[in-house]
Amino acid sequence: MQLSAACAGVRTLTAEIALSGRAGRQKLRGRVVAGFARPASMRLEGLAPFGAPAFILAARGGDAVLLLPRDARVLRGAKPEDILGALTGVALGSADLQAILTGCVVPEPQAIDARRHANGWASIDLFGGATLFLEPVRGKPAPAGGQTVSGSPDWQIRAARRAGWRIEYPAWSGSFPQSVRLQSDQPALMVDLIATLSQIETNKNLDGAAFTVNVPQGAEPITLDELRDSGPLGQ
Repeated sequence: MQLSAACAGVRTLTAEIALSGRAGRQKLRGRVVAGFARPASMRLEGLAPFGAPAFILAARGGDAVLLLPRDARVLRGAKPEDILGALTGVALGSADLQAILTGCVVPEPQAIDARRHANGWASIDLFGGATLFLEPVRGKPAPAGGQTVSGSPDWQIRAARRAGWRIEYPAWSGSFPQSVRLQSDQPALMVDLIATLSQIETNKNLDGAAFTVNVPQGAEPITLDELRDSGPLGQ
């Protein structure tokens, strides 16, 4: 409860994310402006060096719309995790991506078991199969709403496992991760990405229109298969 106090209290999140790494045989590098709102809304804009965004992805629940402004093409009716998987190889939905970026790892973390290890670290198993790996850190401020026991170490999440993914948290800024490394457990995907977060703001009121896309007239439809074939994991 202490570890998840900050991230579980995030109603909305906005941040700029610098991405670097690899998906499939392609190197990925770029910046994304991201916005999230519980329970499962998301907006991602891929920034270009100049001009229109490379892409705009907006999702509410299980429905998403992707606009490629530079090509005047639009994808409707696909799941957000399928679109994001085609774009970056990271097939995660809105709630899961928010949970990973804020340090909760899963949307509703519930501990079911825990262990101390010989190296001084600890691990916590979560309901649903995820596991957190914690490093003892003395002198770290207690999480919001948390209390520490005199003489006992505080804990910092440094890594995690969840279905399909290995996650590392090399650096934190206050209560939230400053960088997140995401590696696929599936060798065929070869996804290894680092997301560096900046300009993090939480629990600001976000207009519902932020999670929609204004599609210009004349935009040509694109299919998920076409998007996947042209993405980093395409043949």
